[in-house]
Amino acid sequence: MSGELQRTPLHARHREAGARMMPFAGFEMPVSYSSIVAEHRAVRASAGIFDVSHMGEIRLRGAAADELAQRLFSNDVSKMEPRRVRYGLLCLPDGGVVDDVTLYRVSDSELFFCVNASNIAGDLAWMREVRDESGLDCELIDESSGTALLAVQGPAARAIVASLRPADVDAPRRWRFVAGEVADVEVQLSRTGISGEDGYEIYAPAERAAELWDRLIEAGAGRLAPAGLGARDTLRTEMGFPLYGHELDRRTTPLEAGLERFLALDREFVGREALAAQAESGPDRRLVGLLMEGRAVAREGYPIHTSAGTGRVTSGTFGPSIKRSIALGYVPAEESASGTRVEVEVRGRRVAGQVTGIPFYRRKS
Repeated sequence: MSGELQRTPLHARHREAGARMMPFAGFEMPVSYSSIVAEHRAVRASAGIFDVSHMGEIRLRGAAADELAQRLFSNDVSKMEPRRVRYGLLCLPDGGVVDDVTLYRVSDSELFFCVNASNIAGDLAWMREVRDESGLDCELIDESSGTALLAVQGPAARAIVASLRPADVDAPRRWRFVAGEVADVEVQLSRTGISGEDGYEIYAPAERAAELWDRLIEAGAGRLAPAGLGARDTLRTEMGFPLYGHELDRRTTPLEAGLERFLALDREFVGREALAAQAESGPDRRLVGLLMEGRAVAREGYPIHTSAGTGRVTSGTFGPSIKRSIALGYVPAEESASGTRVEVEVRGRRVAGQVTGIPFYRRKS
């Protein structure tokens, strides 16, 4: 049974559309429908729709929900008003990353985390451990199997979704969410996403996911392309966004990954003491962006050779928007300045590259 792949509520739609499927985080997921590059470009130019229902949702409810969220979450929960969304980390006492998550405040006594698919069970166990050790009165509810999540991203995304909402209802601002209807389906509409484009992530009941997908495809005819995990990965890599299991894991700290702006070190949370000490001394390695010479792609695990030692590529691709081979990887901290020359070992030969700031891609306003 452990080898069986789970399926999202939209699995049949992907098959009907001729998607190329592959295992990912325990699920059978669509990699692409046409081509990764075509879907990537559709999101940048117009809009794409992604099935990200493999992601998990864990709700905190009760008198101590706020206090538990403060202990678990690296960012500041106290300043979050209802309907606000924040990105942050769940950390171990030594500062290692349990997961990178988004936190949604519903009310003073109710919040929920959107967590990575591969970490649902581990995150829930970690949250329960912290809650039980703290003796806090908070219910932890895993809503993952009953929740579908669709992402509509791109310059046309807002107009497409707006066409399926009541005309007198305002859209949420960035990093906010609202409860309401899209295509007559009760959803939570969140102005978030990892594509680098504007758009929404739409939380819906699993049993209505196919209906919602169909209505969005119909409303976006000619403007909205189904997009798979391949384009999602090239889009997020161009933005320099970390992916758990690649740039982040339990042996990596947020400071090493350049995520210090998501650490509220002026208050207590699990891992704060270790991270404050590392912030004082400075990490030994840092995550950087790399621009490669030529078209050779630096894949995950390839060595990065620097004058101060060897690092490792964590993600690499050809960036369709910038038409360059790009990568993310860890190098010794003293070699992390923009402009530093490095060499990446690609299938036995060294290819020149240069450390650069991230994101690699910025939309022209």
